[in-house]
Amino acid sequence: MGSKVMAIRLSDRFAQNIPDDRLRLALMQTVEALATAAVDISGLCAMGPLAGALGKAVGTENTDGDEQKALDVQADDIVVTNLRKAPVAYYVSEERDDISTFEASAPISLAVDPLDGSSNIDTNVSVGTIFSIFQTVKDDPEGSFMRPGDEQIAAGCFVYGPQTALLITAGDGVEQYVLNPATETFELAIPETRIPVMAFEYAINASNDRHWAAPVKYLIDDFCAGEDGPMGKNFNMRWVASLVAEATRILSRGGVFLYPGDDRKGYDQGRLRLLYEAAAMAMLTEQAGGEATDGKVRILDKTPQSIHARTPLVFGSSDLVRLVGEYHANPELHEARAPLFNQRGLFS
Repeated sequence: MGSKVMAIRLSDRFAQNIPDDRLRLALMQTVEALATAAVDISGLCAMGPLAGALGKAVGTENTDGDEQKALDVQADDIVVTNLRKAPVAYYVSEERDDISTFEASAPISLAVDPLDGSSNIDTNVSVGTIFSIFQTVKDDPEGSFMRPGDEQIAAGCFVYGPQTALLITAGDGVEQYVLNPATETFELAIPETRIPVMAFEYAINASNDRHWAAPVKYLIDDFCAGEDGPMGKNFNMRWVASLVAEATRILSRGGVFLYPGDDRKGYDQGRLRLLYEAAAMAMLTEQAGGEATDGKVRILDKTPQSIHARTPLVFGSSDLVRLVGEYHANPELHEARAPLFNQRGLFS
């Protein structure tokens, strides 16, 4: 699939809340470059095994020790090729050890996970590209990224699934665009995405339950207890192992996603990267009316100590995210197991 010169038709209101005209134009040009890259990545994903063994390990690991897949590397190359035409000063990628400098005087700095969910490539499950956009701190590559997530000027993700979609925010709500395959252009499909306030789905990798801390373990036990337990409601569990797929579902119909830290070696801070995964999802979630924390602390208040720093991540419908925080803050919620308590509903 060959990409068009203009790969996205941004809405008239996109980024109108940014008062600096130069910065707003640079942001739009960067999003257009990302959209062009996404058209190419989407086309490559759509080819599946016809494009070769995209899910095959290439014999290397990224800086976090994750095995790189062929499509991980190709996606990063496609993004970088397209960003060369955009006003980007500094670039961080999951697939690169260090900060890359493109045009140091440019106003935009960009952090990207070029291919989220790559373990799902061979199974035809949705994968995606996640990005966080910051205003460049002049002559300071690290300072452009080592800052609270609240300082993002935009964030979003492309999802390569049944439709190729873009969820994006510039700090004034979340817009959803869908790639029209006939024109190879992203077109506005949903002007304002809002997360339902209450929902009864949760996403977590239950195979790790023996490693969870007590607040997480008892929370999930109480979800599983359904209407006869302290929740007083039945819950469904979902787990895709693709952050962009989980986020798309939650932004569409609510619920909560949890990737907590646990007692396995190297998992005490979870596995998701704060800068270019958690911060982007947190900005999208909050702009859609939800919340995002690490179980205790708001994600957008956290500052990464390195470009690949990890964090636990909980995001979704506000009431459920707050409930996770209550289980961490209030031991009584996971220590009291009296029959009387089991008859009470936390939501009713």
